[in-house]
Amino acid sequence: MLGGGGNRTGAQERAARRAGMTPLGRRLARWLPAVLIVGGFAFDMSTPPQYTAAPFFSAAPLIAAPLFSLRATAVTVIAAAVSEYVVVMYHSTKDNTESVTEALTVFVVAFLALGINRVVRRSDARLASVRDVAEAAQLALLPTPPDRIGGLAVAARYVAAQADARIGGDLYAVQETPHGVRLIVGDVRGKGLEAVEAAVVVIGAFREAAEQEATLEAVAGRLERALQREGGRRAGLDQVEGFTTAVLAEIPSGTHSVLRVLNRGHPAPLLLAPDGGLCELSPASPALPLGMSEIAGWPDRVDETFFPAGSLLLLFTDGVTEARDRAGRFYDAPDRLRGRHFPGPDVLLDVLVDDVARHTGGPQADDMALLAVQRPLGE
Repeated sequence: MLGGGGNRTGAQERAARRAGMTPLGRRLARWLPAVLIVGGFAFDMSTPPQYTAAPFFSAAPLIAAPLFSLRATAVTVIAAAVSEYVVVMYHSTKDNTESVTEALTVFVVAFLALGINRVVRRSDARLASVRDVAEAAQLALLPTPPDRIGGLAVAARYVAAQADARIGGDLYAVQETPHGVRLIVGDVRGKGLEAVEAAVVVIGAFREAAEQEATLEAVAGRLERALQREGGRRAGLDQVEGFTTAVLAEIPSGTHSVLRVLNRGHPAPLLLAPDGGLCELSPASPALPLGMSEIAGWPDRVDETFFPAGSLLLLFTDGVTEARDRAGRFYDAPDRLRGRHFPGPDVLLDVLVDDVARHTGGPQADDMALLAVQRPLGE
C-alpha cells in the first residue's frame, strides 16, 4: 500500500507529532501520497494535453519522505515515477521536449525524497536515543511508586508538555518513614538541565530528611539548606532568582486519620471526600518558596486536618492550575472535580489528566506532576 499502513513505525509517529498532526491528521497523511498519484492520473486524463500532472507526482514522494519508512517511501517513489512515465507515453508526440522535462523533474524530486527520508530517519534515531536517556533519567529521579505505601493507596503521574520530552523541573516523591508516610510535590523555577539539576537536589534531600527529621518543619529546613549549599557549589543553580515551590505532607504512623501539610508557595492540595465533597488545603500562613530564605525568614508552620477514611489527597504542580483553554480561561481543578466520585488514586489522576487535555484543546504550556493518596475505607 502506498500509504505504508503496515510499515508505520515509532519514528513515523514522532515525525507526525513534530509536525503538529492530530491522530486524524496522521491517518489522512498516510493516504495522501496515494491520493495524489491517483488524482494526478485523473487530472491528466480529464484535461487537455497541455496540462500536466507532474506537480501531483512530485508532491507524493516528498510527503511520504518525512512520514514513512524507507521501504514505503521507495514504493511511493517508484509509483510516482512509473505514473509519470505512463502519462508521458500516453501523450507522446514528435516533439517530446516538454514531456521529457516534466518526467525528469518528477524523477529528480522522487529520488531526492529518498535522501530526505534517510536524513529524517537518522534524526529520528538520534532522537530515540535521547528519549531513551531521558526515560532512564526519569525512572531514576521519579520512579513509579508502589500501589500501596504504609497501608495507603498511592498513584503518581508525570505529564510532559512536549511530546518528546520526558522530564523537567516538576517533581514528586513519596515514602514510608519512621514518622509516617511523607510526600512532596514541587516545581523548580525554569526549564532545561538546570531545572532538572535542582529537582535532583530537592528529591535527594527530601528522601534523606524524611527518614531522619521528626517534623515537616525540619524537613523543609533541610531542603532549604540543600538548595543553598548546592547553589554555592554549582554555577547552574541560580542563587539570585532560582526557587522551588513545594508542598510537603505527612500522614503519621499509627493513625491515618491525621494529615499534616506544609506549603512553600505551591498550589494548594485538594482533599476529596467519598461523598463528592472537596476541600482546598490552603495554608493558614502563606510562605515563600524554597530557596528564597535570603529574601525573608520566617518559621515554617504545619497545617493539620482530618483525613477521613476513603478520602483522596491530591497534590499537583501549576501545570494543572495554569492550563488555559482557547479563550484564555485557567483550569479550575476544585470546580471540575467537586461532586465527582473516584474509586482510587489511579482513576483520579487518569480523569484529571484527560480533563486538563480537553480543557486546553491542544498542547499544554507546562509540565504536570501529580500525586494522589487514598486512605482506605474501614480504618
